[in-house]
Amino acid sequence: MQNDAVWVRGVTGMQMHHTTDLQDANRFLTNAVMALRAAQVRTGDEQYSAIAEQLKTMVQETRTLESQARERMQGLHASDPDRFVRCREGHEPWPDEIQAGFVPRHTCMDQCLYHTHDVLDAIMQCTCGQPPCRACVIRGMS
Repeated sequence: MQNDAVWVRGVTGMQMHHTTDLQDANRFLTNAVMALRAAQVRTGDEQYSAIAEQLKTMVQETRTLESQARERMQGLHASDPDRFVRCREGHEPWPDEIQAGFVPRHTCMDQCLYHTHDVLDAIMQCTCGQPPCRACVIRGMS
């Protein structure tokens, strides 16, 4: 396994499961197939079509991986909803992802839906009084 740096897409208020990465990969591969088909139509060069066919196989394989990962995530939700919430909120890693070196999700920039965004239905989800972010505590920044 390589230790290459990667960009991880985050969403304020939740730790994304790697199904999101697989969805991105699927979308990018599908876009590449369409672009290669367009190049083949413009040029008539069958090389582009052959590469597009190879990528279509990769799209199918990626969809299978995404489905398997989604099933594991849904299984966690069904079997241990409390742990699912802890994982989603970034307090612990998803069980099917690498555990070593996990750092809790940085929550200092999270905003309160009720107080910051005036979402009245979110009064029970107020995050204003939460203690300092665990990621900052671990890094010694609080």
